[in-house]
Amino acid sequence: MSFNGNEGGVITLAQGAKLTANYRKAHAGNPNLILGSFMGINNISKILEQHGCVGIRTYYGLTDNGTKQTVLVGVDADENDLYNGIILDLSHLCPPSCGVQNPLNSSI
Repeated sequence: MSFNGNEGGVITLAQGAKLTANYRKAHAGNPNLILGSFMGINNISKILEQHGCVGIRTYYGLTDNGTKQTVLVGVDADENDLYNGIILDLSHLCPPSCGVQNPLNSSI
């Protein structure tokens, strides 16, 4: 199998809200729960602009103190990580950087 840049797909707000609600429910009671992370367009563009990049792979990681983090790396059409290129971390975590409450980050 190979990637062509069309992997993944658009979902509805209702589908996204259910997925994130399931996650919050599975980790209920965890006072340090990380709901998501944010990385800016300029850094994401650096990944996508790499030669041969057709998309981004997300890895989940933990810092030395146990805080969940997201690691992003470009991927080529042969499904290989472009690990010698741009790799992103240092995202802004939610919480505290969640913006206003909405169906993806709260139970409203």
